[in-house]
Amino acid sequence: MGLVTGCDQPSATTPGQPTPTNNTERVFDTRGVVRSVPEGGRTLVVRHEEIPDYMPRMTMELNVRDTNEITGLERDDEITFQLVATTNTHWIQSIKRVGKAAPTETTPPPGFTLTKELEPGDAIPDYELLAENGRTIRFSEFRGTAVAFTFIFTRCPLPDFCPRMENNFAGARALLLTNNSAPTNWQFLSISFDPEFDSPEVLRSHARLYRLDNPDRWQFATASLKVLATLAPELDLMLAKEEGGSISHNLRTVVLDPQGRIHQQFNGNRWTPEELAEAIRTAAQSK
Repeated sequence: MGLVTGCDQPSATTPGQPTPTNNTERVFDTRGVVRSVPEGGRTLVVRHEEIPDYMPRMTMELNVRDTNEITGLERDDEITFQLVATTNTHWIQSIKRVGKAAPTETTPPPGFTLTKELEPGDAIPDYELLAENGRTIRFSEFRGTAVAFTFIFTRCPLPDFCPRMENNFAGARALLLTNNSAPTNWQFLSISFDPEFDSPEVLRSHARLYRLDNPDRWQFATASLKVLATLAPELDLMLAKEEGGSISHNLRTVVLDPQGRIHQQFNGNRWTPEELAEAIRTAAQSK
């Protein structure tokens, strides 16, 4: 990744204890279990333990600093490693295999069913969501406006996962609000897939980190497990729970036209605020 950690290694650390650094990086010594080794060798899917004061136990696809360190790793290998998080990205390093965990399988949350994946031009079903103000809302309430929605959970601190989605939303919203020629019929919606933790109160507090005191055309809401059971497969949003409550997920951002049809879908985290703002502009003009 072409980055230098610039950290002073202590003589000894304990799992979850940050290693002091000379810049804005945060370095955590931790451990986990390999869930998969994606092709390309640039990432590793790991079910990591809780990192105190930073992140709960989760299953995530983590960037790899040195691809040689994951050579020969397999599913269910137990590893120790350092998680390095900067302002804009993260990576793992100092990866060492220390054992083998009992084989486990990831499963969708209860109630998840196979369903047809929606495509551009398909209408989004009129799902119910719990808004940050405690009110039940539906997608149909936004008819007549272009809607961009993404999936997040407030306990995710890695800068290029949920925080990047939120920062990109903030950037795209600023572009639209400050452009006099931009359409005005648009709405942003951040949807949490962690309803057990992300209550309306939690969402309101979280929202202020990204939209400050200006909620103009940006709402936060949670989707129930019942809604996610069909909505997630329709958008190829991967949500899987493992033993101990760990959640595995990918990233999906969707733009709807004023008729509630899918205009464009962004997969992963490599899209930009400019691309989202342009998608909103074109979607808002759809008839």
